[in-house]
Amino acid sequence: MTDIASRADIALKRDLCDHCLGRIFALVGTGTTNEARGKSARAEASFEREGRGEALQPHEKCWLCEDIFDSLPRFAEAIIKSLSKIEYNNFLVGTRVDPEIQGREERLWSEVGQETAEPIKAELNREIGKIVEARIGKPVEFDTPEVVALIDTRFAQVDLDVSPLFIYGRYRKLVRDMPQTRWPCRQCRGKGCERCQFTGKMYPTSVQEIVGDPIMSVAEGTDHFFHGMGREDIDARMLGTGRPFVIEIREPKKRNLNLGSLENIINDNGRGRVEVVGLRSSSREEVRRVKASAPNKTYRVEVAVHGKVDKAKINEVLQSFKRTRITQQTPVRVAHRRADIAREREIIDLHLDELGENSITFVIRTEAGTYIKEFVHGDKGRTRPSLSEALGVPCEVRALDVIEVNDGTSEE
Repeated sequence: MTDIASRADIALKRDLCDHCLGRIFALVGTGTTNEARGKSARAEASFEREGRGEALQPHEKCWLCEDIFDSLPRFAEAIIKSLSKIEYNNFLVGTRVDPEIQGREERLWSEVGQETAEPIKAELNREIGKIVEARIGKPVEFDTPEVVALIDTRFAQVDLDVSPLFIYGRYRKLVRDMPQTRWPCRQCRGKGCERCQFTGKMYPTSVQEIVGDPIMSVAEGTDHFFHGMGREDIDARMLGTGRPFVIEIREPKKRNLNLGSLENIINDNGRGRVEVVGLRSSSREEVRRVKASAPNKTYRVEVAVHGKVDKAKINEVLQSFKRTRITQQTPVRVAHRRADIAREREIIDLHLDELGENSITFVIRTEAGTYIKEFVHGDKGRTRPSLSEALGVPCEVRALDVIEVNDGTSEE
């Protein structure tokens, strides 16, 4: 007696359908189905029993699955109906199965072995997916599906797990006193109070809202999240070719968006405050790259100089900082939320842009993570050397602009 015939003979002490019988041998050979494997195993077991003068009882109702595979078309139809409510380019099917069915399957495996078996959920997912795929003409995607249709086989009820929509772009922030992301009110934590005029926010709007709200509206999503390649201070502008970002839209019903039109809508709504360029489709992997990236940056800094310093001295000091490493202790202004450690950062380039009676404006390019304001005023000695220390007079930043995020994808 072959191994398959022997194990099938044991399994068929109970009434099993061809799917559940064949699933015991799912990993034996390729290019066929569990149902076909079941038919073949049943024939082998029947032949062996005939040799013993016995006969298999005709199949009536599967002891294991209760003939759940007869309902495959019904399950597929329920999924297709649910999927019709959203836009998607690929999908994946998942199933919830009655725990009693899974328990019976495990009991059967304990008797016949499970080294070549696969779970009933795997077969249901595959067989339902094949029907849906043929009907809707869109492919199954196992790694990064845009939507997972999860069907409870007890009730044919479908829940859709819709993957977020990701859109990449670059933004310019043309005004000061606007945060990059939504900033909940510190006092009420977003609930609304007198301090925030019941908006729940510290600031009326943000780059995230100006960019994300129109996209979320068109995509019919439920929320949005902003992933920037770093962030500028609230009182700093972001100019030049802009800062890379990815906007994430949760549970979108529409995915095939006209990004050129959306770019125009965002720029019209944000006129004079925020501009975006280069909107295109993105991915979770690009979010990780954007968040992990640490490009150097170029700033224009207007500085008030509280003391007399001649132009020659200023030029000499600025030149001395080129290709210089400075040490910065965590600034006092952020020490409440960041570990108090010392970091070395490089000043790559620095040159004078304008010279006023009591001010200087310079352009500086630095390694990622450099605190520009502290480089200017010294932060009570926590940044050394500093511009103030080198000039020998107190200095403070009047205005700060990021004029380039040098990530290698924009013109420099």
